[in-house]
Amino acid sequence: MPEPLLDRIGRPLRDLRVSVTDRCNFRCTYCMPKEVFGKDHAFLPRSQILTFEEITRVAAIFAGLGVEKLRLTGGEPLLRKHLEKLIALLTGVHGLQDITLTTNGSLLEQKARSLFEAGLRRITVSLDALDPRTFAAMNDMEFPVERVLQGIQAAADAGFAPIKINMVVRRGVNEADLLPMARRFQEPPFVLRFIEYMDVGNTNGWRLADVVSGNEILDRIGAELPLVPLTPNYPGEVARRFRHRDSGGEIGVITSVTQPFCRHCTRARLAADGGLYPCLFANRGLDLRAPLRAGLGDREIAELIRSFWSAREDRYSEVRSEATRELPKPEMSVLGG
Repeated sequence: MPEPLLDRIGRPLRDLRVSVTDRCNFRCTYCMPKEVFGKDHAFLPRSQILTFEEITRVAAIFAGLGVEKLRLTGGEPLLRKHLEKLIALLTGVHGLQDITLTTNGSLLEQKARSLFEAGLRRITVSLDALDPRTFAAMNDMEFPVERVLQGIQAAADAGFAPIKINMVVRRGVNEADLLPMARRFQEPPFVLRFIEYMDVGNTNGWRLADVVSGNEILDRIGAELPLVPLTPNYPGEVARRFRHRDSGGEIGVITSVTQPFCRHCTRARLAADGGLYPCLFANRGLDLRAPLRAGLGDREIAELIRSFWSAREDRYSEVRSEATRELPKPEMSVLGG
C-alpha cells in the first residue's frame, strides 16, 4: 500500500466519488429543483464529459495514491449508456477494494442483473419516502415509488448485498415516513441511512429550520424500534451506525449539519466534466480533463492530484455560517452526491 497522501489537516485520501453524468430524470427539490432545472436547462455536452477510458485511467492514478473505495454517482448514473462497460473496466483497476454505485432506482429493475454481471457488488438507492404522495413531492416528477421498490427487489434478487437505502429528511415534507422506512428496511440485506438535509449547491432554498437532526431521527425511531450503537466499519466513515436490537438490521444517520465530520473526511470528488473537488461544498476545483486530453503522463497527473490534495484545508460544515452559505458552490447534479 502506498504511503498515505495527507492534506493540511492530516486527512488521508482514501475515497473517490465519480459523477458519470449531470443528467437526471428526477427533479428532487433538494438537488435539482424543477424551477431551475427545467425543460430548457443546458446539460453538459457529451464532448465535455469524461469517457469511460478517461475515468478508468483517473481511477487507476488515484488508486496509486492510496484510494481504495470508489463510488459512481450522478446525476442519475444509470442514464449513462453502457455503464456496465465502465464497471467492468473499474473492476480491473489494481488497488480498488470496493466499487459501488448510488442510484435513484428508477432504472434499477431493468439494470440490476447486468450491473451485477459486470462486477458490481454493492449498491445504494436514494429513497426519500414510501408514501406515494410524499415520494412524488420529493422527486417532483410523479414517478411511482412502487417502481423504485421493484428495482430494490431486483437488486436483492440479483445478489447485491448489502443494499443501502438513503433517505434525505426534510422537515415538513417527509419526516412522517421515518418509522415506515425503518420498519420496511429493518432486515438484511438492507442498511438504511438517514441524511440531514444539506445546503448543497445554490438552488435548493436550504434553511436550518428545515433540518431534522440526526438525534431527533434516532429518538423517533428508537422509541418504537430499540437501537444499539455500533462501532465504525472503517476510519472516516461518515454515518453513525446502530443495530436494531430485536431484528439485527442496521440503520445509520449522516449528520453533516448538526454534528459535522469534516476532520475525518477522506473523500475527493470527480465531477462529470473532469473537475476534481475536495469537498461537496467546495467552490474551486482542479481541471483534470484538460491534462488528460493534452497527453500528460500518469505521473504528471498524479503529481497534480498530490499537490491539490496536499493543499486541502476545507472544513465547510464545521464553519457553516451565513457567510459561507453565500459562497458559490457547484451543483450536486454535476459534482455527484
